[in-house]
Amino acid sequence: MGRVTVNSTLTVVSSKPVRQGLTHKLSGLDHAMGLHSIHMVVYYRNNPAPSFDLDPFRASLSEVLSMYPAVTGRLIRGEDRNWVVNCNDAGIRVLRATVGTTLDEWFRSADGDEERDLTVWEDMPQDPRIWSPFRIQVNEFEGGGIAIGLSCTHLHADPTCATLLLKSWSESHRREAITHPPFFHPSALAARPVPNTETKSADYYAAKSKAKPPSLKMATTTFRFSDSSIKRCLEEIHESCPDATPFDLLAALFWTALAPMKSPASDNKHSLSVSIDFRKLMHAPIPYGYFGNAMHFSLLSLDKEEIENGRLGNVTEHVRRHVSSIDEEECRSVIDWLESRKGEGGEYGAPFRMYGPELTCVSMEHMVIPRGCEAVFMDAKPVHIACHVGNVEGEGLIMVLPSPEEGLGRTVMVTLPEEQMAKLYKGQAILRLEPTVGNQQ
Repeated sequence: MGRVTVNSTLTVVSSKPVRQGLTHKLSGLDHAMGLHSIHMVVYYRNNPAPSFDLDPFRASLSEVLSMYPAVTGRLIRGEDRNWVVNCNDAGIRVLRATVGTTLDEWFRSADGDEERDLTVWEDMPQDPRIWSPFRIQVNEFEGGGIAIGLSCTHLHADPTCATLLLKSWSESHRREAITHPPFFHPSALAARPVPNTETKSADYYAAKSKAKPPSLKMATTTFRFSDSSIKRCLEEIHESCPDATPFDLLAALFWTALAPMKSPASDNKHSLSVSIDFRKLMHAPIPYGYFGNAMHFSLLSLDKEEIENGRLGNVTEHVRRHVSSIDEEECRSVIDWLESRKGEGGEYGAPFRMYGPELTCVSMEHMVIPRGCEAVFMDAKPVHIACHVGNVEGEGLIMVLPSPEEGLGRTVMVTLPEEQMAKLYKGQAILRLEPTVGNQQ
């Protein structure tokens, strides 16, 4: 029996009724992400009170949900058979759970699989008209400590949206202005009158849509790198890559550590799928609060010899140049390609696994960290943030997130086939940076 026990489930609706007949159409990018789900967990240290009072938080959540009708609604099929959110007052599910251990002991002993228990999830049923696509789980630890878990379909939103929803909730609770209110209708994601599908990105998505990655048992582990360790490593590679970001460095670090465990492609190359947020890449930037999917996946391939025997600084520079080369046209061409897959009547093509089949590295460098409430939590900042993606297959997933420590510190969540994870634990290239492995604090 697990250590997380769900004690109650309730439904929270928005404080203001939704306008009758309001709907929200999901984009081509949204539909493409339909096989995946998002599971975020934000940990806070709670004042040592007898119990955590959920009622004030439920009231502030109700207020902020009035800004998010696409969150409280339910999925239906439109006339073209594409998914549409019927923005009604159905609300979201809020679960209250207790964890049979202290927060510190949880950090010492919980693995990625058990952490998912903090975000209980039900896959979308055949008929989702009464199914809640968003769930919040408030987990109370023995002796104080709270973990707030948010789960949602990737069909609705990307990790940036999930983070901003939690951030808006915390701002609402503190009676502060919402920094990034949700925005639902970006013209940049609409079909273009003159499409362009002759790009590397469009070709990559076409290949990805046909890939059949093997189904292996996966394991997830967290690596926490301090500000000082990242700073030291960036200084070491400065001559080869003076403009490297922590993401460039960590993508290269894990790629070079994992490549020897994986077979190169037929052209003797190793490949890395790089995912970035493109909200600010557009000529007319999409508001940061855009609610929907705005992730771009691109492929970087290097010769086997350069990855397995090359210098870290050189591989980091390859990653940096690749990320810098991604422009608006590459992103827009993917939207054009997704539109070109529509069948008769305008129905989007079937979703496919966006995370894989290659090793995938996701940059969340832009992520803002939701604060807590000073009146309830010892420290308004969370002590740890985790982000899991459901239904990951292929060579694995690396997610690089800001650390609550701030500065250059980073949290890296790694999902790999089990046998490769065991080898990664022993890799000296990573261990020399002295990361905290697991959720330990």
